[in-house]
Amino acid sequence: MAVNYTTAVKNARLDAVTTAAGTTAVLEIGTSAMGTVLATIALGNPIAAGASGGILTLSGFPRSDTSADNTGTAAAARIRTASGGTDIVTGLTVGTSGSDINLDSVSITAGQTVTISSATITHA
Repeated sequence: MAVNYTTAVKNARLDAVTTAAGTTAVLEIGTSAMGTVLATIALGNPIAAGASGGILTLSGFPRSDTSADNTGTAAAARIRTASGGTDIVTGLTVGTSGSDINLDSVSITAGQTVTISSATITHA
């Protein structure tokens, strides 16, 4: 049986992501299952203003990595601490619309600018 949370609890859990991210979190964009990191983008401080309706909308977008690290097709993302590289959120979907992380294009070439137009985390 699935566990169900009230919206207030969902929001509190999502707000804990903002706290865990601290002041220097990064968003890494990668290929499927994060096999290769394609781009790394610094997130705002704080990363979001607060969860509402079970959704955490990250702030400060669009944001860019002006020089992608590798070439590939973006399919996954994660939020990590910048110092120590500790995962805070994994399993984020990537696309050009309707995904957790929305990019201008999922086809990334090393050295190109990668722009994120929006980013949200939805509590299941």
